[in-house]
Amino acid sequence: MAKIEPRIFKGTRDFLPDEMMHREEIQNVMRTVFQKYGFEPIETPAIEYLNVLTGKYGEDADRLIYRLNYKTGTKDEAALHYDLTVPFSRVIAMNKELPKPFKRYQIQPVWRADSPQPNQGRFREFYQCDIDAVGSKSMMVDAEIICIVNEILTLLGFKGFLIKVNNRKILNGLVAYIGLDTSWTGEICRNIDKLDKISFDEVAKELTEKNVPSAVIDKLKTVVSEGKISLDDAEALLKGIPVGEEGVNEMKELFSYLNSMNIPKENFIFEISLARGLDYYTGPIFETTLPQHPHIGSLTGGGRYDELIGHFSGIDTPAVGTSLGLDRILSAMKQLGMLDKAQTRTKVLVTAFSKETMLDSLRVASMLRESGINTEIFHEPVKLKSQFSYADKKGIRYVAILGEDEIKNGTITIKDMQTREQKEMANDEIIKWLNC
Repeated sequence: MAKIEPRIFKGTRDFLPDEMMHREEIQNVMRTVFQKYGFEPIETPAIEYLNVLTGKYGEDADRLIYRLNYKTGTKDEAALHYDLTVPFSRVIAMNKELPKPFKRYQIQPVWRADSPQPNQGRFREFYQCDIDAVGSKSMMVDAEIICIVNEILTLLGFKGFLIKVNNRKILNGLVAYIGLDTSWTGEICRNIDKLDKISFDEVAKELTEKNVPSAVIDKLKTVVSEGKISLDDAEALLKGIPVGEEGVNEMKELFSYLNSMNIPKENFIFEISLARGLDYYTGPIFETTLPQHPHIGSLTGGGRYDELIGHFSGIDTPAVGTSLGLDRILSAMKQLGMLDKAQTRTKVLVTAFSKETMLDSLRVASMLRESGINTEIFHEPVKLKSQFSYADKKGIRYVAILGEDEIKNGTITIKDMQTREQKEMANDEIIKWLNC
């Protein structure tokens, strides 16, 4: 048989049990909070028609879509989904009977043909944990999304995170303020969205190459890169520009709700340079970072997209949501020492003392499992020392020893692998003792 070299596709990973247990715990926290706010689960296929995905994100993102070699060049050409928002918009358009507002959460992998950056939690295949609400224009919905992000990150133990908030209408107004037509908004947003990775001089160079006048670039610089501009400053700046004024008013309403929901003031801030590079955003946008650890990147990101669903249904439908990056969050928690060593979920290992006692060991293992105690049984009667070593390596706390004497006496010997203490007890006592 020819040997095949075992290798894994660049930008993807295998998850072994110690990592999977942390991932599941984080997802359980998310699901609990999502459901507390009335969000319900859905799933969508990994594969979508290519024309469903393209033209929704912007040129830069469209280049990262994983196209499949399936009926290339036809209307049936397919791709792996780039995010969960566009497929969700398709779902809403295809299921008009859903009650509005409709609130969903979705936890699934997505794929992007990007350059992997493992230290920042950036991979080609990664999980997104999304929440979205469809059918309401109220800023209260946006505030609820931000509140959920704040609650989840707090429960996970993050300190010093900052939820940055802006509004695409303010950015539209900013484009008009610096002297460009609003058709430039997408281009300007994609460029200033890079300011957390590159300097403004590099952004200016890219804009110059696109024939943006230097006076316009200088005016943009005074707003987005020279000190922090408050919402009051933005209101004064955009006075007389209707779209900008509308954005400022939405932000005032949104912040009033956030204050009423008791989110600590230090956990969120207006950030006029926040752009979020995807083209489908239409209103408030938000992103969560760790200012003390800028190399980690954003933990969450999202916003309002009131026109995206209309691409599929022909009817503009208000919608807002956010994505919590499971891989980015887990990577951050590892780097910040927030994770304890993952232990097995098995509580008891029942030993195989000898071939003659195996049926009795099976009986004890079944008794423990029926009582809701996670139990393994060692399948071969090797030396007890080897079985103890197995329990140690897996982090199993208790080992149940069932030898000839215990069977004759109707007892079980339990060894605590942490304290190394042993005690013998009757069969009917062990379950009560283990559940204490």
